[in-house]
Parts: sequence; C-alpha cells; structure tokens
Amino acid sequence: MAESATQPPHATRFVETTRGVLSYSQLAPLLAERVLRVLQDIEDGVFAARPLDETLLLDLHGNICGDLTPEWAGRFRMTEVKVGQHSPPLAYQVPMLVRDYFADLNVRLGEMSVGRGPLLLETFAFAEGRLLFIHPFTDFNGRATRLLLAEILRRQELPPVELAPDDGNARKRYIQALEAADKLNWTPLGMLWQERLEQA
Repeated sequence: MAESATQPPHATRFVETTRGVLSYSQLAPLLAERVLRVLQDIEDGVFAARPLDETLLLDLHGNICGDLTPEWAGRFRMTEVKVGQHSPPLAYQVPMLVRDYFADLNVRLGEMSVGRGPLLLETFAFAEGRLLFIHPFTDFNGRATRLLLAEILRRQELPPVELAPDDGNARKRYIQALEAADKLNWTPLGMLWQERLEQA
C-alpha cells in the first residue's frame, strides 16, 4: 500500500492491483484516465443532486480506482498510516471524523453563500487541508480530495483551478501550507487558494 509505507519520500512505491503489482509510475496513467472521466462527470453535473457527504466522497474514490484496487477502493482505510512526517488519525476514528468534516464543511458553505469575502478562502482551505489531514483512504487521498474540491467549485459556480503543484518550489510551499492546516491554521492554504482563483 503506497501511502502507508514509511520508506523515503522518493523511493519507488508499489501497489497491488487487479493488473498485478504495479509501480506508482505504471499506475499513475491508469488513475489519470479515471480521474479525467470523473472530472467530466462533475462538469456534466452528474453529482449535482447528491448531498455533499461521506457517501459522495466514497463514490468519488471508488470511481477512480474501483476496478484497480477493489479490496479497498471506496472504503475508509482500516490500517494506521504515516505520510511523510504526518501521522493521520487512527483508522477507527476515520468514519466519525469524516462525518464531522462534512457537517462542518456544509455549515461553512452555507455561511459562505450569504457573503463570500474572506470566508471563501478559509472554507476552501478547510475543505482541502482537513480532509488531507484525516487521510481517509488507503491510497489516492490527494486525487479524491481534488475531485471533491472540483465538485464544490462547480456547486459554487467558480471556475476549475489548478490544484496539484507542478514544480519543486510550489510543492514545498504547498506542503508547508498543509502542515499549517494540520494545526488548524488555514491562512497559508487560504493564500494559495486566493492565487489559484486569481489564476483560474
């Protein structure tokens, strides 16, 4: 399981799939195809009538890897993990934390619809940072989070934004912002959201 490993960050990761044991570089294009299909579904409003809750998140995750990793796709993780320097909550806490996350997120989104202002940036920082902190899945948490964020952006009638940093400096800044969010400091991630929306 890729993200549960405690190997060095740049070590080759392997994932057991229905197509055999694949390196992450072999698996990445297969995941990318499925992510693009789900993004098209989001754009087409396929999920528009669904509540913003844990069942939607589970389905988004299942849609990107269900045929590749059926044993744990679309299911909350059952094991303890360590991601870089971050130790996510214990597995038994995940279902409750995800339910609380969506309850909090929906309140924030409701308040944001009254008047966006600074609440917009903090809400998106919370939506991203808190879910990645919980790390609900065995793997592909980043992809599932980005899909959920794409659905929220669509519901808020905001343009799609670039969420995955593509160079070393941007990635370092992003990791630092996530580390701050782990401590419930949404400001650095909120600043990234401001830049993302300005560049959209």
